[in-house]
Amino acid sequence: MNTKADGMNYAPKGKPKPVVEPGSFKIAAIALDHGHIYGMCNGLTEAGAEVKWVYDPDSAKTESFAKAFPGVRIASCEEEILTDPEVKLVCGAAVTSERCALGLRVMAAGKDYFTDKAPLTTLEQLAAAKEMVQKTGRKYMVYYSERIHVEAAVFAGQLIEQGAIGRPIHIDGFGPHRVGNPEGRPAWFFKKEKYGGILCDIGSHQIEQFLYYCGVKDAKVQYSQVGNYNHPDYPELEDFGDAVLLSDNGATQHFRVDWFTPDGLSTWGDGRTFIIGTEGYIELRKYVNVGMNDGSSNHVFLVNKAGEQHFEVTGQVGYPYFGQLILDCINRTENAMTQEHAFKAAELCVKAELQAQNVSQPETAAG
Repeated sequence: MNTKADGMNYAPKGKPKPVVEPGSFKIAAIALDHGHIYGMCNGLTEAGAEVKWVYDPDSAKTESFAKAFPGVRIASCEEEILTDPEVKLVCGAAVTSERCALGLRVMAAGKDYFTDKAPLTTLEQLAAAKEMVQKTGRKYMVYYSERIHVEAAVFAGQLIEQGAIGRPIHIDGFGPHRVGNPEGRPAWFFKKEKYGGILCDIGSHQIEQFLYYCGVKDAKVQYSQVGNYNHPDYPELEDFGDAVLLSDNGATQHFRVDWFTPDGLSTWGDGRTFIIGTEGYIELRKYVNVGMNDGSSNHVFLVNKAGEQHFEVTGQVGYPYFGQLILDCINRTENAMTQEHAFKAAELCVKAELQAQNVSQPETAAG
Protein backbone atom coordinates (compact mmCIF):
# COMPACT_ATOMS: atom_id res chain seq x y z
CA MET A 1 0.00 0.00 0.00
CA ASN A 2 1.33 3.44 -0.96
CA THR A 3 0.82 5.23 2.32
CA LYS A 4 2.21 8.47 0.92
CA ALA A 5 -0.74 8.58 -1.49
CA ASP A 6 -3.28 7.40 1.10
CA GLY A 7 -3.77 9.73 4.06
CA MET A 8 -5.91 7.28 6.03
CA ASN A 9 -2.95 4.89 6.23
CA TYR A 10 -0.15 7.45 6.41
CA ALA A 11 2.13 6.28 9.23
CA PRO A 12 5.43 8.16 9.50
CA LYS A 13 8.51 6.34 10.73
CA GLY A 14 11.47 8.05 12.39
CA LYS A 15 14.74 7.12 14.01
CA PRO A 16 14.46 5.22 17.30
CA LYS A 17 15.19 7.49 20.27
CA PRO A 18 14.18 5.57 23.41
CA VAL A 19 13.51 7.50 26.60
CA VAL A 20 12.93 4.37 28.73
CA GLU A 21 14.52 0.97 29.18
CA PRO A 22 13.20 -1.85 26.91
CA GLY A 23 10.03 -3.43 28.31
CA SER A 24 9.58 -0.85 31.07
CA PHE A 25 6.68 1.06 29.46
CA LYS A 26 3.98 -1.18 28.02
CA ILE A 27 1.13 0.09 25.87
CA ALA A 28 -1.83 -1.44 24.04
CA ALA A 29 -3.93 -0.66 20.98
CA ILE A 30 -7.73 -0.90 21.01
CA ALA A 31 -9.99 -0.08 18.04
CA LEU A 32 -8.21 -0.10 14.67
CA ASP A 33 -10.88 1.74 12.69
CA HIS A 34 -8.42 4.32 11.34
CA GLY A 35 -4.94 3.66 9.97
CA HIS A 36 -3.48 6.42 12.15
CA ILE A 37 -3.13 3.76 14.87
CA TYR A 38 0.03 2.63 13.09
CA GLY A 39 1.58 6.11 13.18
CA MET A 40 0.66 6.48 16.84
CA CYS A 41 2.29 3.19 17.79
CA ASN A 42 5.30 3.80 15.51
CA GLY A 43 6.02 7.04 17.34
CA LEU A 44 5.68 5.48 20.78
CA THR A 45 7.73 2.36 20.04
CA GLU A 46 10.51 4.48 18.52
CA ALA A 47 10.55 6.33 21.86
CA GLY A 48 10.93 3.04 23.75
CA ALA A 49 7.38 1.82 24.43
CA GLU A 50 6.47 -1.83 23.96
CA VAL A 51 3.11 -2.74 22.42
CA LYS A 52 1.93 -5.64 24.58
CA TRP A 53 -1.66 -6.06 23.40
CA VAL A 54 -4.00 -5.28 20.52
CA TYR A 55 -7.76 -5.71 20.33
CA ASP A 56 -10.36 -5.11 17.65
CA PRO A 57 -13.48 -7.13 16.84
CA ASP A 58 -12.18 -7.51 13.27
CA SER A 59 -9.55 -10.25 13.34
CA ALA A 60 -8.17 -9.21 9.93
CA LYS A 61 -7.22 -5.84 11.41
CA THR A 62 -5.54 -7.33 14.47
CA GLU A 63 -3.60 -9.83 12.34
CA SER A 64 -2.29 -7.02 10.11
CA PHE A 65 -1.37 -5.02 13.18
CA ALA A 66 0.48 -8.00 14.68
CA LYS A 67 2.59 -8.28 11.53
CA ALA A 68 3.59 -4.62 11.85
CA PHE A 69 4.40 -4.98 15.56
CA PRO A 70 5.91 -8.44 16.08
CA GLY A 71 5.47 -9.88 19.54
CA VAL A 72 2.18 -8.14 20.26
CA ARG A 73 -0.53 -10.35 21.76
CA ILE A 74 -4.02 -10.36 20.26
CA ALA A 75 -6.50 -9.96 23.12
CA SER A 76 -9.80 -11.83 23.15
CA CYS A 77 -11.66 -8.77 24.44
CA GLU A 78 -11.12 -5.19 25.51
CA GLU A 79 -11.40 -6.14 29.18
CA GLU A 80 -8.31 -8.35 28.91
CA ILE A 81 -6.28 -5.22 28.19
CA LEU A 82 -8.00 -2.90 30.66
CA THR A 83 -7.41 -5.29 33.57
CA ASP A 84 -3.69 -5.80 32.81
CA PRO A 85 -1.75 -3.75 35.38
CA GLU A 86 1.34 -3.70 33.15
CA VAL A 87 -0.40 -1.58 30.50
CA LYS A 88 0.17 2.10 31.25
CA LEU A 89 -1.21 3.73 28.09
CA VAL A 90 -3.94 2.64 25.68
CA CYS A 91 -3.89 3.92 22.10
CA GLY A 92 -7.16 4.02 20.16
CA ALA A 93 -8.30 4.92 16.64
CA ALA A 94 -12.00 4.12 16.98
CA VAL A 95 -14.79 5.55 14.85
CA THR A 96 -14.56 9.25 15.71
CA SER A 97 -17.89 9.43 17.57
CA GLU A 98 -16.84 6.44 19.71
CA ARG A 99 -13.42 7.71 20.75
CA CYS A 100 -14.63 9.45 23.88
CA ALA A 101 -16.55 6.42 25.17
CA LEU A 102 -13.43 4.29 24.76
CA GLY A 103 -11.40 6.92 26.57
CA LEU A 104 -13.82 6.97 29.49
CA ARG A 105 -13.45 3.19 29.87
CA VAL A 106 -9.66 3.39 29.63
CA MET A 107 -9.37 6.15 32.25
CA ALA A 108 -11.87 4.45 34.55
CA ALA A 109 -9.55 1.42 34.43
CA GLY A 110 -6.71 3.59 35.71
CA LYS A 111 -4.80 3.98 32.44
CA ASP A 112 -3.81 6.94 30.32
CA TYR A 113 -5.48 7.33 26.92
CA PHE A 114 -3.99 8.38 23.57
CA THR A 115 -6.57 8.78 20.83
CA ASP A 116 -6.49 9.64 17.17
CA LYS A 117 -7.87 13.05 16.24
CA ALA A 118 -10.54 14.32 16.36
CA PRO A 119 -10.76 13.11 19.97
CA LEU A 120 -14.55 13.54 20.19
CA THR A 121 -17.50 14.87 18.22
CA THR A 122 -19.83 16.65 20.69
CA LEU A 123 -19.63 19.11 23.56
CA GLU A 124 -21.41 16.54 25.74
CA GLN A 125 -18.56 14.11 25.12
CA LEU A 126 -16.06 16.85 25.96
CA ALA A 127 -17.79 17.48 29.30
CA ALA A 128 -17.72 13.75 30.09
CA ALA A 129 -14.04 13.49 29.21
CA LYS A 130 -13.14 16.49 31.36
CA GLU A 131 -15.10 15.04 34.28
CA MET A 132 -13.32 11.68 34.00
CA VAL A 133 -9.90 13.33 33.80
CA GLN A 134 -10.76 15.30 36.95
CA LYS A 135 -12.05 12.19 38.70
CA THR A 136 -9.22 9.81 37.80
CA GLY A 137 -6.21 12.04 37.18
CA ARG A 138 -5.57 10.12 33.95
CA LYS A 139 -4.53 11.67 30.63
CA TYR A 140 -6.71 12.05 27.53
CA MET A 141 -4.04 12.82 24.93
CA VAL A 142 -4.58 13.34 21.21
CA TYR A 143 -2.65 12.43 18.05
CA TYR A 144 -2.72 15.79 16.28
CA SER A 145 -0.39 14.26 13.71
CA GLU A 146 -0.08 17.17 11.28
CA ARG A 147 2.00 18.98 13.89
CA ILE A 148 3.51 16.37 16.19
CA HIS A 149 4.36 13.82 13.46
CA VAL A 150 5.67 16.17 10.75
CA GLU A 151 9.27 17.31 11.06
CA ALA A 152 8.65 20.60 9.22
CA ALA A 153 5.94 21.43 11.76
CA VAL A 154 8.17 20.50 14.71
CA PHE A 155 10.98 22.65 13.29
CA ALA A 156 8.62 25.60 12.81
CA GLY A 157 7.76 25.42 16.51
CA GLN A 158 11.46 25.51 17.37
CA LEU A 159 12.02 28.54 15.12
CA ILE A 160 9.13 30.40 16.75
CA GLU A 161 10.41 29.53 20.22
CA GLN A 162 13.80 31.00 19.24
CA GLY A 163 12.08 34.26 18.21
CA ALA A 164 12.81 33.88 14.48
CA ILE A 165 9.63 35.71 13.43
CA GLY A 166 8.91 37.74 16.55
CA ARG A 167 5.41 37.32 17.98
CA PRO A 168 3.15 35.13 15.77
CA ILE A 169 -0.02 37.06 14.95
CA HIS A 170 -1.75 35.13 12.15
CA ILE A 171 -1.84 31.65 10.63
CA ASP A 172 -3.24 30.41 7.33
CA GLY A 173 -3.59 26.65 7.24
CA PHE A 174 -4.44 24.43 4.28
CA GLY A 175 -5.31 20.77 4.83
CA PRO A 176 -6.39 19.15 1.55
CA HIS A 177 -6.90 15.38 1.57
CA ARG A 178 -7.56 12.71 -1.04
CA VAL A 179 -10.76 10.66 -0.88
CA GLY A 180 -9.38 8.09 -3.29
CA ASN A 181 -11.75 5.24 -3.99
CA PRO A 182 -14.86 5.92 -1.85
CA GLU A 183 -15.85 2.25 -1.96
CA GLY A 184 -12.57 1.42 -0.24
CA ARG A 185 -13.42 3.53 2.78
CA PRO A 186 -15.53 2.33 5.71
CA ALA A 187 -19.21 3.30 5.80
CA TRP A 188 -18.75 5.44 8.95
CA PHE A 189 -16.46 7.79 7.04
CA PHE A 190 -19.51 9.12 5.17
CA LYS A 191 -21.87 9.50 8.16
CA LYS A 192 -21.65 12.92 9.77
CA GLU A 193 -22.78 11.68 13.17
CA LYS A 194 -19.88 9.22 13.06
CA TYR A 195 -17.00 11.33 11.70
CA GLY A 196 -18.16 14.64 13.17
CA GLY A 197 -18.00 16.83 10.05
CA ILE A 198 -14.97 18.09 8.15
CA LEU A 199 -14.17 20.98 10.52
CA CYS A 200 -14.24 18.64 13.51
CA ASP A 201 -12.26 15.93 11.70
CA ILE A 202 -9.53 17.48 9.54
CA GLY A 203 -10.07 20.93 11.05
CA SER A 204 -8.87 19.67 14.43
CA HIS A 205 -5.31 19.59 13.07
CA GLN A 206 -5.54 23.18 11.91
CA ILE A 207 -7.01 24.57 15.12
CA GLU A 208 -4.48 22.73 17.27
CA GLN A 209 -1.63 24.27 15.27
CA PHE A 210 -3.10 27.74 15.77
CA LEU A 211 -3.24 27.25 19.54
CA TYR A 212 0.31 25.90 19.62
CA TYR A 213 2.15 28.29 17.33
CA CYS A 214 0.40 31.43 18.55
CA GLY A 215 0.38 30.58 22.27
CA VAL A 216 -3.42 30.64 22.39
CA LYS A 217 -5.34 29.62 25.52
CA ASP A 218 -8.83 30.38 24.19
CA ALA A 219 -10.42 31.53 20.95
CA LYS A 220 -13.72 32.30 19.28
CA VAL A 221 -14.92 30.96 15.94
CA GLN A 222 -15.74 34.10 13.95
CA TYR A 223 -17.31 32.20 11.08
CA SER A 224 -17.24 28.71 9.61
CA GLN A 225 -18.53 27.13 6.41
CA VAL A 226 -18.91 23.62 5.02
CA GLY A 227 -20.15 22.13 1.79
CA ASN A 228 -20.55 19.06 -0.38
CA TYR A 229 -19.66 20.20 -3.87
CA ASN A 230 -18.77 17.00 -5.68
CA HIS A 231 -19.94 13.89 -3.80
CA PRO A 232 -23.72 13.65 -4.40
CA ASP A 233 -23.66 9.89 -3.77
CA TYR A 234 -22.49 10.61 -0.21
CA PRO A 235 -24.74 13.47 0.93
CA GLU A 236 -23.41 13.50 4.51
CA LEU A 237 -19.79 13.90 3.43
CA GLU A 238 -18.56 17.47 3.71
CA ASP A 239 -15.86 17.77 1.07
CA PHE A 240 -15.03 21.43 1.82
CA GLY A 241 -14.81 23.59 4.91
CA ASP A 242 -13.15 26.76 6.12
CA ALA A 243 -13.17 28.93 9.22
CA VAL A 244 -11.79 32.09 10.81
CA LEU A 245 -10.80 32.22 14.50
CA LEU A 246 -9.89 35.08 16.84
CA SER A 247 -7.83 34.27 19.93
CA ASP A 248 -7.72 35.72 23.42
CA ASN A 249 -4.29 37.23 22.70
CA GLY A 250 -5.40 38.87 19.45
CA ALA A 251 -3.87 36.34 17.04
CA THR A 252 -6.09 35.21 14.16
CA GLN A 253 -6.40 32.18 11.93
CA HIS A 254 -7.97 31.22 8.66
CA PHE A 255 -7.92 27.60 7.56
CA ARG A 256 -9.32 25.57 4.71
CA VAL A 257 -9.77 21.80 4.59
CA ASP A 258 -11.11 19.71 1.71
CA TRP A 259 -11.27 16.36 -0.05
CA PHE A 260 -10.16 17.61 -3.47
CA THR A 261 -6.57 16.40 -3.84
CA PRO A 262 -6.22 15.50 -7.54
CA ASP A 263 -4.94 12.08 -8.57
CA GLY A 264 -1.87 13.65 -10.15
CA LEU A 265 -0.42 14.83 -6.84
CA SER A 266 2.32 12.52 -5.58
CA THR A 267 1.05 12.54 -2.01
CA TRP A 268 -2.35 12.49 -0.27
CA GLY A 269 -2.48 16.25 0.29
CA ASP A 270 -0.50 19.42 -0.29
CA GLY A 271 -0.59 20.45 3.36
CA ARG A 272 0.74 23.95 3.92
CA THR A 273 0.93 26.39 6.81
CA PHE A 274 1.79 30.10 6.70
CA ILE A 275 2.71 31.74 10.00
CA ILE A 276 3.03 35.52 10.08
CA GLY A 277 4.94 37.16 12.92
CA THR A 278 5.80 40.72 13.87
CA GLU A 279 9.36 40.22 12.55
CA GLY A 280 9.03 37.70 9.74
CA TYR A 281 7.09 34.74 8.41
CA ILE A 282 7.34 30.99 7.94
CA GLU A 283 5.85 28.79 5.24
CA LEU A 284 5.63 25.02 5.64
CA ARG A 285 5.27 22.71 2.65
CA LYS A 286 4.81 19.59 4.67
CA TYR A 287 4.46 16.67 2.28
CA VAL A 288 5.54 17.86 -1.18
CA ASN A 289 7.20 20.75 -2.96
CA VAL A 290 4.90 20.85 -5.98
CA GLY A 291 6.54 20.51 -9.38
CA MET A 292 10.00 19.57 -8.10
CA ASN A 293 9.37 15.84 -8.62
CA ASP A 294 12.20 14.94 -6.27
CA GLY A 295 10.16 13.13 -3.61
CA SER A 296 11.25 15.62 -0.96
CA SER A 297 9.08 16.83 1.90
CA ASN A 298 9.32 18.82 5.14
CA HIS A 299 10.21 22.10 3.47
CA VAL A 300 10.44 25.14 5.76
CA PHE A 301 10.80 28.65 4.35
CA LEU A 302 11.83 31.41 6.74
CA VAL A 303 11.94 35.13 5.89
CA ASN A 304 13.03 37.68 8.49
CA LYS A 305 15.50 40.54 8.92
CA ALA A 306 18.39 38.13 8.36
CA GLY A 307 17.12 37.30 4.87
CA GLU A 308 15.49 34.35 3.11
CA GLN A 309 16.18 30.78 4.20
CA HIS A 310 15.00 27.38 3.01
CA PHE A 311 15.35 24.23 5.11
CA GLU A 312 14.54 20.66 4.10
CA VAL A 313 14.43 18.90 7.46
CA THR A 314 13.45 15.29 6.74
CA GLY A 315 15.35 13.02 9.12
CA GLN A 316 16.90 15.97 10.96
CA VAL A 317 14.38 16.98 13.61
CA GLY A 318 12.62 13.83 14.77
CA TYR A 319 9.36 13.57 16.71
CA PRO A 320 10.01 14.56 20.33
CA TYR A 321 6.32 14.45 21.28
CA PHE A 322 6.26 10.68 21.76
CA GLY A 323 9.17 10.46 24.17
CA GLN A 324 7.76 13.44 26.06
CA LEU A 325 4.37 11.71 26.28
CA ILE A 326 5.89 8.55 27.72
CA LEU A 327 7.78 10.55 30.34
CA ASP A 328 4.64 12.58 31.08
CA CYS A 329 2.75 9.36 31.80
CA ILE A 330 5.53 8.16 34.10
CA ASN A 331 6.21 11.47 35.87
CA ARG A 332 2.67 12.96 35.67
CA THR A 333 4.02 16.04 33.90
CA GLU A 334 2.66 17.92 30.87
CA ASN A 335 5.62 18.54 28.58
CA ALA A 336 4.31 16.83 25.43
CA MET A 337 0.96 18.66 25.55
CA THR A 338 -1.18 20.03 28.33
CA GLN A 339 -4.61 18.53 28.94
CA GLU A 340 -6.08 22.01 28.64
CA HIS A 341 -4.56 22.43 25.17
CA ALA A 342 -5.79 19.05 23.92
CA PHE A 343 -9.33 19.75 25.09
CA LYS A 344 -9.41 23.37 23.86
CA ALA A 345 -8.55 22.27 20.30
CA ALA A 346 -11.31 19.64 20.52
CA GLU A 347 -13.82 22.17 21.83
CA LEU A 348 -13.14 24.71 19.10
CA CYS A 349 -13.33 22.23 16.23
CA VAL A 350 -16.71 21.00 17.50
CA LYS A 351 -17.96 24.58 17.86
CA ALA A 352 -16.74 25.43 14.34
CA GLU A 353 -18.75 22.51 13.01
CA LEU A 354 -21.86 23.32 15.05
CA GLN A 355 -22.12 26.88 13.76
CA ALA A 356 -21.03 26.21 10.18
CA GLN A 357 -23.14 27.48 7.31
CA ASN A 358 -23.61 25.07 4.40
CA VAL A 359 -22.35 27.01 1.38
CA SER A 360 -22.89 24.35 -1.27
CA GLN A 361 -26.64 24.39 -0.59
CA PRO A 362 -27.50 28.13 -0.43
CA GLU A 363 -30.98 29.06 0.64
CA THR A 364 -33.16 29.91 -2.33
CA ALA A 365 -34.64 33.39 -2.32
CA ALA A 366 -38.35 33.57 -1.55
CA GLY A 367 -40.74 34.40 -4.36
